[in-house]
Amino acid sequence: MTSTRVLTGITTSGTPHLGNYVGAIRPALAASRNPGVESFYFLADYHALVKVTEPARVQRSTLEIAAAWLACGLDPQQVWFYRQSDIPEIPELTWLLTCIAGKGLLNRAHAYKAAVDRNRGEGEDDDAGINAGLFMYPVLMAADILLFNANKVPVGRDQVQHIEMARDFAQRFNHLYGEPAGKEHFVLPEAVIEEQVATLPGLDGRKMSKSYDNTIPLFAPREQLKKLIFSIVTDSRTPGEPKDTEGSALFQLYQAFASAQETSAMRQAFAEGIGWGDAKQKLFERIDAEVAPLRERYEALIAHPETIEQQLRDGAKRLRERYATARLQALREAVGLRDLGARVQAATATKASSAPLAVFKQYREADGKFYFKLVEGERVLLQSIGFDSPKDAGARVGVLKRGAFDEADADVMIGDGVTPEDVHAALAALLAAEAAKA
Repeated sequence: MTSTRVLTGITTSGTPHLGNYVGAIRPALAASRNPGVESFYFLADYHALVKVTEPARVQRSTLEIAAAWLACGLDPQQVWFYRQSDIPEIPELTWLLTCIAGKGLLNRAHAYKAAVDRNRGEGEDDDAGINAGLFMYPVLMAADILLFNANKVPVGRDQVQHIEMARDFAQRFNHLYGEPAGKEHFVLPEAVIEEQVATLPGLDGRKMSKSYDNTIPLFAPREQLKKLIFSIVTDSRTPGEPKDTEGSALFQLYQAFASAQETSAMRQAFAEGIGWGDAKQKLFERIDAEVAPLRERYEALIAHPETIEQQLRDGAKRLRERYATARLQALREAVGLRDLGARVQAATATKASSAPLAVFKQYREADGKFYFKLVEGERVLLQSIGFDSPKDAGARVGVLKRGAFDEADADVMIGDGVTPEDVHAALAALLAAEAAKA
């Protein structure tokens, strides 16, 4: 069965804090271990250039963020882990998409509109201080996603509009360049909004955020971690007075790291009037127990940046060989960036070719269900699941014969050693043969 491709972009700015770990890193890595998921994690260093113009900061942030994810358990042998700037097919696809993206749609992008509104409020020209990178950000993001035909993209609510734009660009490209008829170059990605993602409070009780200067660095040294935790703002209730867990930053932080049993015990301690100093000590010990081994791995990784560099380059190399290079070449062909002699060669090849067309075979198994497969000689390109009736199976075959094949379709499995491009090519040949008969 084809896997679901999940693509996660990692912002390469700033130093990761506990909020990043609990709200993004930890749940993303847990999700990557689910069966049937092919995970893509990339360091969005091209995106960073929109706002950051300090080269040393771009380099340092990329190193720190890569080391943080590796230290927290990301395994480059189990997931795709790469740097955006190491995949040259991404900016090339960005240009292909730029040429079909509607400027009116880009005008409505939230970040661009907010910048324009700020300028108007200050009496400035609409585009004062706005670079084209900010304006084109949604197109680059679409290229990140569509190059690998990602099915799902975990994002915050502020990024949902960008996923909708990526879908719009994909549909327009499919419409313009979907020859042979019905060929879907891009699947339409879906935004995944994690409603239950934890949002940690910071030292002052507000959301932990660099903009509020209230963060606790994920890999702060042990003594600094303790000092920061003991600086968390609490109320004036003394030891022995019952304390509320509702709205308590200290309790919320503890709950994010503790087991259900530990959380229950702390809730009881609050009710019994635990002193704030004792509660902070327990919070420090609980967080440090989880973070200490991660901190040790992080420090070892950051001491050898050349190792991280090699891992990123290796990830990009393998990913290009597996997907990006061939995919971009197919898209170049689709828009007409072709070998100028290909038409003559194609005509000659058509006359000389005696290769058999792929055929659909429908049959019934002992379980009473109806199946079909697409075969090319002895090679099985597609194998269906079981259908309750031959009519249902036949209807599904009819859809495929029209070239409407989606790699994420749960009704069919791609055969061993077969690529989605092989299936698209076989279906296109069937369509062409039918058109020739008509």
